[in-house]
Amino acid sequence: MISIAHADWLKASATRAVIGALEAARPGGNRFVGGCVRNAVMGRAADDIDIATQLTPDEATKAAEAAGFVAVPTGVEHGTVTIVAAHTPFEVTTLRRDVETDGRRAVVAFTEDWAEDAMRRDFRLNALYAAPDGSVFDPTGGGIDDAKAGRVIFIGDADERIREDYLRILRFFRFNAWYGRGALDAAGLDACARMLAGLDGLSVERVWKETKKLLAAEDPRAALEAMEATGARGKALPELARGDRLLRLIGLETDYFLAHDAVRRLAAGVADQAAAAALAKRLKLANEERDRLIDALGAQERIVSFLSPREMRRAVYRAGLQAFEDRAMIAWAESGSAGAASQWRALLEMARTWPRPKFPLTGDEVMAAGAAAGPKVGAVLREVEAWWVDADFPDDKLAIVERLKAVVQGMA
Repeated sequence: MISIAHADWLKASATRAVIGALEAARPGGNRFVGGCVRNAVMGRAADDIDIATQLTPDEATKAAEAAGFVAVPTGVEHGTVTIVAAHTPFEVTTLRRDVETDGRRAVVAFTEDWAEDAMRRDFRLNALYAAPDGSVFDPTGGGIDDAKAGRVIFIGDADERIREDYLRILRFFRFNAWYGRGALDAAGLDACARMLAGLDGLSVERVWKETKKLLAAEDPRAALEAMEATGARGKALPELARGDRLLRLIGLETDYFLAHDAVRRLAAGVADQAAAAALAKRLKLANEERDRLIDALGAQERIVSFLSPREMRRAVYRAGLQAFEDRAMIAWAESGSAGAASQWRALLEMARTWPRPKFPLTGDEVMAAGAAAGPKVGAVLREVEAWWVDADFPDDKLAIVERLKAVVQGMA
């Protein structure tokens, strides 16, 4: 048996307090589970701390409240309450077994059997449990070895696991993107290919959540290529017709240690703004994500590696820094020019370090110069701003005011 007693999250005072409260109500009936244990075995930090318990949700709630914690019923029908300690959420779920599944939702019954709880999970490396002292339990018999080797393997029969929840097809690729090393499990790939039709019944919100997590992995190229080969990409994300450009973007980020994020990568995989808008609508992206996705594929300013500093400033001002960076990275990936890497990197660094100025005129100043209130004020502002941008943002209020007077007089 191995131990994760060294993990920082396990030693944290909030963790000890919560597990202590649960243990006081049911000694030996509480174990950490899932990602926090998997990541500790792999030597990685934990994002969330989940606890599996033999206590019922009501009992877990009473135990938490008796210790002075807040317990939120975040999923009582599935046995889950969230205990908050020191501003840290701990998701506590009663051991379960599936009674009925339809590929999207499951009807569960509570159990006290750790093996039953493990068998309803998706992959062996996610079915690891740890006692309060850090001792790790591996009910499937393969989770520890999988975590150490970077293997993502379904528990038991892969087809059966997928039928329980078809989202596990996308989770298979997502977990490979984050934790896999080497070739993806052949049996898992075959099962995903056989079960693709089940993706049609998933909610778009769940599809986007998994896609976003997959694209947020440091280097998801192998997982994306496997998705393409099995047909999962075409089934779940038909709008991603520019997988070639997406893979080149990830390659640039990886080769040059550049920051990455899911929305930019998604944009790189979409052909144009029309396709981006359709994708955003279908997957119900948040407004901010939708706007950024569409802006990343804008073509108002031609972006090439050899932009002059003046051209760069104009493009950044008009597009905004975020959209400029997105467009520049996508343009770099589109160009496929490895020899221009130093130019692209210099261009991006110039854009990030340029202090984007604020246009120094107001509507009141326009009216003070003689423009009548109403639509003409906006027209004058736009005209003077266009001159100011073309003149490379002069910090000369007198010259700007003189231009303002000339524009107002010309529009009279």
